[in-house]
Amino acid sequence: MTTSSSDPRAASSTVAERLETIRRRIGRACRVGGRDAADVTLTAVSKTQPDEAVEAALAAGQRVFGENRVQEAQTRWRDRRKAFPDLELRLIGPLQTNKAADAVDLFDVVETLDRPKLAAALAAAGDRLGRGPRVLIQVNTGTEPQKAGVLPQDLPDLVDQARGLGLRLEGLMCIPPVDEAAGPHFALLRKLARRHGLEILSMGMSADYETAIRFGATHVRVGSALFGERNAPAAPSRG
Repeated sequence: MTTSSSDPRAASSTVAERLETIRRRIGRACRVGGRDAADVTLTAVSKTQPDEAVEAALAAGQRVFGENRVQEAQTRWRDRRKAFPDLELRLIGPLQTNKAADAVDLFDVVETLDRPKLAAALAAAGDRLGRGPRVLIQVNTGTEPQKAGVLPQDLPDLVDQARGLGLRLEGLMCIPPVDEAAGPHFALLRKLARRHGLEILSMGMSADYETAIRFGATHVRVGSALFGERNAPAAPSRG
């Protein structure tokens, strides 16, 4: 179905229909895996999406959203938080250390901790602001040199550091290589989480969230299947 951004009612209908389809598929995947659908949280990936699409998702009852960039999220959500007190914002994109304080101030969850310098910056920002977000460590399960995330062999040290700094470490996140089957990467992330006593697994996107649920995902990040395709901006430099 194709809608025009100039027709907010059509856009709202499309997003609501897609959201219902995704929720049904999550429920079906959970039933197949013998899981409770309430144990899987849908994160709507709203990065780069127009306001009418986000408003449509909110109107349809979606309350958990994922953003890639701190500045874009500030513009989009700062005022909306007042209207939706049950909103949960999750940072799912790479975070520069000089943006750590802004991220701590806005986001409920930072899913992309991947290096000691960032752990220290998040902890310091949390101490300054008196507000520590929940944190996930992003694991580069495919050991891809161009991709963010701590390498699996370096995860124990980062887990220890995050806990030593008092960060509210909840779980792990991964983005499998696009040219490989996702299942083995999800299995690896589950194994690593269990090894470190972590319960939250953020894994699975539009093309593979049902597979991720079979491997134990507690959070799935869905963008294009909900909002349609978008033009993603270039990734920021790392700090």
